Amino acid sequence: MTFSRVCEVSDVPVGEALKVESKGSAVAIYNVDGELFATQDRCTHGDWSLSEGGYLEGDVVECSLHMGKFCVRTGKIKAAPPCEPLKIFPIRIDGSDVFVDFDAGYLAP
Repeated sequence: MTFSRVCEVSDVPVGEALKVESKGSAVAIYNVDGELFATQDRCTHGDWSLSEGGYLEGDVVECSLHMGKFCVRTGKIKAAPPCEPLKIFPIRIDGSDVFVDFDAGYLAP
C-alpha cells in the first residue's frame, strides 16, 4: 500500500467533509463522530462533488444534486437514484496526520 499524506485530523471537523486530491483522483474525507472515512468524491449518479455539494448526517452523505445517499463507511447506496456504490479508500491516521491510499480504492463486498 502506498499512503499519501492529505491533511491533518483538525482539517475535517466532526460532521463535515473535505475534498483531497492526488494522482488525478479526488477523494472525500468524512468525520463521523471523530472517526474518519474516505470515499470517491464524485457521486456515481450525477458526477457531483459529495464533499463540496453534499450533506453529511451521521455516516450517510446525501448528494445535493439528485438527493442520492451513500454510507461513507461502506460506500453502499442508501437511497436512489444512484445505482452504483462509491469506491472506498484505505485511510490511516498517524498522530495528527491523515493518509489515504489513492491506488487501493475498492467497492465493499
